[in-house]
Amino acid sequence: MAVMVIAQFFIGVTMIAALSYYPLLLAIHRPLGIAILVFAIVRLANRLTRRLPPFLTTMGPLERRIASYSEYLLYALLLVQPLIGWAMLSAAQSPVVLVGALHLPAIAPHNLTLYAVLRTAHTVAAYLLFATFTAHICAVMFHTVALRDGIIRRMSLWPSKNNG
Repeated sequence: MAVMVIAQFFIGVTMIAALSYYPLLLAIHRPLGIAILVFAIVRLANRLTRRLPPFLTTMGPLERRIASYSEYLLYALLLVQPLIGWAMLSAAQSPVVLVGALHLPAIAPHNLTLYAVLRTAHTVAAYLLFATFTAHICAVMFHTVALRDGIIRRMSLWPSKNNG
């Protein structure tokens, strides 16, 4: 999922900066956004139905609180960002084409003012998601490389019983 989020951000930035590639990149960006939404829902369902392993002993109380809040923010952004994009396209009466003739229904009324607001929200949320995601990756790298405390096992979708 991390690779999809990173790719999505760079595709989004590139499609605005390199207009000659806009149609191709948009054809990738839309279904990839929906794939991220689906994966985020699966991850959230897993998170809500499974007991979390305990925090690592290398993490103090403040670090644990920050980790929890950043996780909540990541889930919120991973869910909201694709929905904003979908609503934005709906407001512009532009279909979200998944593949071929398969497209998603509109989730917002056709309204160009709404489109403009959602476009700004989509951009702001993208940068916020990227910043949060980058901070999260940096923390994971610190734990993995410097502390070597096994945090990757704790973060996996289906953690083993001996995590932590």
